[in-house]
Amino acid sequence: MSPSGSGSAGAGPAILVEGLTKSFGEVHALRGIDMSVPRGTVLGVLGPNGAGKTTAVRILTTLLRPDGGRAEVEGHDVVREPAAVRRSIGLSGQSAAIQEELTGRENLEIVGRLYHLSWPTARSRADDLLKQFDLVDAADRPAKNFSGGMQRRLDLAASLVGQPQVLFLDEPTTGLDPRSRLGMWDIIRSLVAGGTTTLLTTQYLDEADELADEIVVIDRGLVIASGTAEELKGRVGGDVVEFTVPDRRRVADAVAAIAQVGRGEPHFDTETGVVSVGVGGGGSEALIQVVRGLDGAGVETHGLALRRPSLDDVFLALTGHAAEDEEPPGRRRRGGRRKARNDAAKGES
Repeated sequence: MSPSGSGSAGAGPAILVEGLTKSFGEVHALRGIDMSVPRGTVLGVLGPNGAGKTTAVRILTTLLRPDGGRAEVEGHDVVREPAAVRRSIGLSGQSAAIQEELTGRENLEIVGRLYHLSWPTARSRADDLLKQFDLVDAADRPAKNFSGGMQRRLDLAASLVGQPQVLFLDEPTTGLDPRSRLGMWDIIRSLVAGGTTTLLTTQYLDEADELADEIVVIDRGLVIASGTAEELKGRVGGDVVEFTVPDRRRVADAVAAIAQVGRGEPHFDTETGVVSVGVGGGGSEALIQVVRGLDGAGVETHGLALRRPSLDDVFLALTGHAAEDEEPPGRRRRGGRRKARNDAAKGES
């Protein structure tokens, strides 16, 4: 680990965060988070809107000053050496930061000039990235005519013009259709395979599972868990029994019928009728008990199955609520108890 402000980019983690805090008035966006990202790996930062993810990214990319703690990127302190940090990083934010009236090629060339590349070098770099991101056919069309997925690819390409050592991706697939989302995953995998250290914030639990070497779970400005996807899934304590109650009026009856089977309170959703409960290691026996309990209560179910826990189960187990900004009307989770959430100021997530 390099000393703070040493600028020793060759030793220690690519990203180091210790006790980072940030408030916006009475809203405490970060309450003292710690995390470390080894070089050439992906850290998935998982959490709902308002958790503090974007605040952390904006501090690490020198767009915000922290109130307390310290943060280093490639050995450079984000407060004392912001210019050195900026030379080391690329950023793709929640919204595509492109000039829609310019063509895809022009967007990349201008970014190259902002990095002080010569015009020939900027053109060459733009050509390479247009090929890498499968945008050659659209290169000379205004970006405003691009699809949402193409605009996200162009934005990510722009973040790589300077060939950064560390890449920050702040919810890069939000709003994309499933096909575009899978395509973005493939691009991110190829970047990591090439040695780019990546910090990825996401609300999508399957995205963190697919892409991240390590995962940090943030809720209300605090790190509440960290580890690999499998380690975090182990926090649920074993298998999960899940089923759907087609008659939504019987969801409460179903929950009552299986309340004594699992290792914790069942999770349920009165809108979808989905009920799940962690059952520990005795999955088969627990499944039999669930069937007996539901049969005794006269509750009809669909899709009753035993499965391995997902990261969604992990988030519910850790926080008592799903990884969403707010609970939609009529939806109840964790024994039906609703959890209030304060958004971090100015659209931070």
